[in-house]
Amino acid sequence: MRKRLYTLTLFLLVVALAVGGCVQPEPIVPESAGESAASEAAPAAEAEAAAPETIVPGGVWTRATSADASILNPILSSDSASSDVITMLFPGLINADPFTGAPTSQGAMAESWEVSEDGLVWTFHLRDGVTWSDGEPVDAYDFQYTYQAIASDLVETPRKSNVENIASIEVVDPLTLRVTFSTVKCDGLFDLGLGWLPSHRFAEDFSDIMTSAENEAPSVSAGPFRFQSWTRDDNTVLVRNETYWEGAPYMEGMIYKVIPDPGTRLAQLQSGEVDVIPVQPEQIAAVDADANLKRYRFQDDGYSYIGLNLANPANPQPGRDEAGNLIPQDPHPILSDRAVRLAMAHALDYQTIIDNVYLGQGYPIAANVLPAIEWAHDDTLEPYAYDPELAQQILDEAGWVDSDGDGVREKDGQRLSLSLKTNAGNTTREDLGVLVQDQLNAIGFDIQFEAIDFGTLVDQLLGQTFDMVIIGWTGLGTDPNDDAFWSSRFDTPGSGFNFVSYQNPRVDELLEAGYSVPGCAPEDRAPIYKEIQQIIHDDIPYIFISGGVGNVGYNAKWAGLNPGPWSFYWNVHQWYDTSLQP
Repeated sequence: MRKRLYTLTLFLLVVALAVGGCVQPEPIVPESAGESAASEAAPAAEAEAAAPETIVPGGVWTRATSADASILNPILSSDSASSDVITMLFPGLINADPFTGAPTSQGAMAESWEVSEDGLVWTFHLRDGVTWSDGEPVDAYDFQYTYQAIASDLVETPRKSNVENIASIEVVDPLTLRVTFSTVKCDGLFDLGLGWLPSHRFAEDFSDIMTSAENEAPSVSAGPFRFQSWTRDDNTVLVRNETYWEGAPYMEGMIYKVIPDPGTRLAQLQSGEVDVIPVQPEQIAAVDADANLKRYRFQDDGYSYIGLNLANPANPQPGRDEAGNLIPQDPHPILSDRAVRLAMAHALDYQTIIDNVYLGQGYPIAANVLPAIEWAHDDTLEPYAYDPELAQQILDEAGWVDSDGDGVREKDGQRLSLSLKTNAGNTTREDLGVLVQDQLNAIGFDIQFEAIDFGTLVDQLLGQTFDMVIIGWTGLGTDPNDDAFWSSRFDTPGSGFNFVSYQNPRVDELLEAGYSVPGCAPEDRAPIYKEIQQIIHDDIPYIFISGGVGNVGYNAKWAGLNPGPWSFYWNVHQWYDTSLQP
C-alpha cells in the first residue's frame, strides 16, 4: 500500500533470535475442511498451468521469516513481521493492485467508490455478505470504529498520521461509508487502507485496545486464514478460513517460522522444510540451480540508504512545538556540516556496491522519488559521482584536516569520528557497512561500524540517538508524497519517521502544496515534487545507495501463484499443492 501503510521494516530489518530444537507445528484442520469447502475458490492464476478441474485441498505453506511478529493488531503494529500475519486476518477498505500498485477494489471491502468535485468527500460502497469468522457482518461500523480508535487519546499508535486529515467518518448505512477530508489530500485514499478491527470484539470506548487479548490471539478473521497459535520467537500458525468471502483457500494453513539466519533459511527451503524465503543476492545462484525451486524477481517500491542524523543524538528534540512552530535543532557536531555530508556522498563507489554487495540486484538513485513514478520522478538528477579526491578536497576546504598524522581528520578539536549501524543478520547490509567503513576511513574518517539487533536499532532510530544508519524504506507506493520522512511535523523523537531530524521550511511548504493541488492532476503536482527532489539531493540528509530489487524463492510444488511486485500473496486462496493432486 502507500506510505501510510509502510511498516517499520526499514527494508526487512531483522532481529537476531535463537531458534532451536522446536517441533514443526501443524495447523488443526477445521472439521468442515474438504473438497467441497475449497472447490468454491476462484480459478487458479493465469500465470500457471491450468488447474485440474477438481483440486484436492491440503498442504501447509511454511514461510521463513527473519523476525517474529510483535503484535497482531492492525492499528498498533509497525513492523513487517507483524504486518505479514495481519494481512491474512484483517480486511481493508482498499488494496494495492498487485501489478501496478494503484488503488483497487480487488480483494478489498470497498466494491466501488466516488469522490466529490472538490476532492474532499469520498463515498465507498462495501461488499455485501462478508462476515467475520464468527458470523458477525463486516461492515461500515468496523471501519468507523477502527479509524476512530486511531484518533482516540486512549490509543498509542504509529498510525496517527492516517487520521490527521480526516474531518469526519459517516456510516450512511452498513454498506455505505462516507469519509470527509478537512483539506484536499491527493494521496488521502491511501490513508484509508489499514486493516479493520472487529468492533464487536473490543470496548465501544476503545479502553481495551492497548491491552486486549485480541492483540496476541485474534479470535476472529475476515481474511483467508484464521489465527491458531503463536509461540514467541518460534512460529505463528494460521488455519484456513472456511467462510472467507473469496472462497476458502485450498491449503490447510500457513506457518510463519522464525529463522534469523539467511543460510539456514536457504537450507530449509532446499530441504523442503519451508516453502518460501526472501532470497539474498548471494543466494540467487543456489536457488536458480535447484529444479525444485522457483524465483520471483521484481523491482520493489523502496530503496536503501544511509541515514544521517542532522541533530545532536545526545539531545533529541521535536521538530515543532505544540503551536506548530519550528524548534531550532541542537545540531549534530559533525553531520550538521553539509561539507562532511557532501564528502561522504562523493567517497562511496555506488556501482561497486550494487555490483559486489547487492550482486547486481539494485540500481543507482539520486533522490527520494523512484523512477517507477514516472510523472513525478526527476530523471535529470544524477547520483553523486564516486570521486574520493574531490571528497578529500571538500573536507580540506571545510577545515577538516589530519593535523597530527594519525589518519583521522579533525576540526576545532572535534575528530571526524562517527558510529555507523545496521541490523544484524542481514548479510548484505553487514557487507555494505564494512565497505562504507573502509571507503570513508580511506579519506580521513573514523567510522565505527556495528550490526545490532532489531529492537535496539529501532529504539535508537526512533529515539534519534544514532549518528548514521544503513537501512531502507519499502511500501512507498505509487504516489510521490513521502512527507513522513521529510516534514518537520514528523520529527518527533520516539515515534516519528523523520528520525534524521531534517528541517527545511521550503520542503515543508512544498510537501503540503504537493498533496493539496486542486484537482490533483499529475502535471500540476510534478513540478512540486521535482523541486523537492532537487532540494533533498542538495541537502543530503540521506546518502541514497540503491533502488530496491527483491527476490523471492519458493517451492515449485505449489501452483496457482501469480505474484506481482506490489503483492506476492494477493491470490493465496487459489494456491494448491501439486503433490496432492491425482
